[in-house]
Amino acid sequence: MRIVVLCGGVGAARFLDGVVRTVDDPSAVTAICNVSDDLSWHGLHVSPDIDTVIYTLAGLEGEFGWGLDGDTHTALEELRALGGDEWFTIGDRDLATHVVRSELLRRGGTLSEATALLATARGLTCSLLPVTNDPHPTIVVTEEGELAFQEYFVRRRSADTVTGFRFPGAAEARPAPGVLEAIREAQLILFAPSNPFVSIEPLLSVPGVRTAIATSTAPRIAISPIIGGEAVKGPAADMLASLGHEVSALGVARLYLGLVDTLVIDNADVGLVDDIEKLGMQTLVLDSMMRGRDGRQRLASEVLRTVAP
Repeated sequence: MRIVVLCGGVGAARFLDGVVRTVDDPSAVTAICNVSDDLSWHGLHVSPDIDTVIYTLAGLEGEFGWGLDGDTHTALEELRALGGDEWFTIGDRDLATHVVRSELLRRGGTLSEATALLATARGLTCSLLPVTNDPHPTIVVTEEGELAFQEYFVRRRSADTVTGFRFPGAAEARPAPGVLEAIREAQLILFAPSNPFVSIEPLLSVPGVRTAIATSTAPRIAISPIIGGEAVKGPAADMLASLGHEVSALGVARLYLGLVDTLVIDNADVGLVDDIEKLGMQTLVLDSMMRGRDGRQRLASEVLRTVAP
């Protein structure tokens, strides 16, 4: 079965890890990754969501889901000692990833090529595709003004009230090679448990991607990142509230209308089934919390079983 997983953030990487370890043929899985939180750090191109996916699938992810497990920060400490305002954390071993990527890009390579090289070097057999090779940043609109995504998320710790988003590169962005083909050929499309606004919407805003998903005849299943009215991780709940949406799996369902056939919700939200299904969307009620690697594989297995019992 050819499977496409739309990915952004730690929850997506963990769910994808469960999918890859559940299927018989990981090479049939294609992850389409968010690049809208990419940034330049001391001249190095950093792709946080792509790197989180690679490290997680390789079993190398750090304690909090990002970076490399057991990494040190000597270089960062030295930069701070030299007067640098270092608010974005890069580990010493993590630096190697960004050096390799940036060198390939400087030689005229693409982000797709760099991602494939890094994934292969880590022993991955599934396909990882950036949604685009073009600049495609997320700008977070807040009551205090506009912020680059990492400024909002890392430096200011998601403390600002969000009033909207802009994707200024979207109109000119082109889907990376293989992205539209993977969606069109998919026999199953999975929306990982990711923030709908800053992980999934950047994917959908690349020309052609939303239409390809909306017109797909494959089963389209999303896992709600909201459980019991709270985000499992990150600022999704606060964003839903500040943008006027219901902070619940029902609020997520409304955002995915026309794109998703089935929404996976947690047992805690079984009371929302009727309201979600009134929207014309099916529901699948499961224990959707991914506790450890076994939890990731359990959830992925239960979701895939609905498509191929």
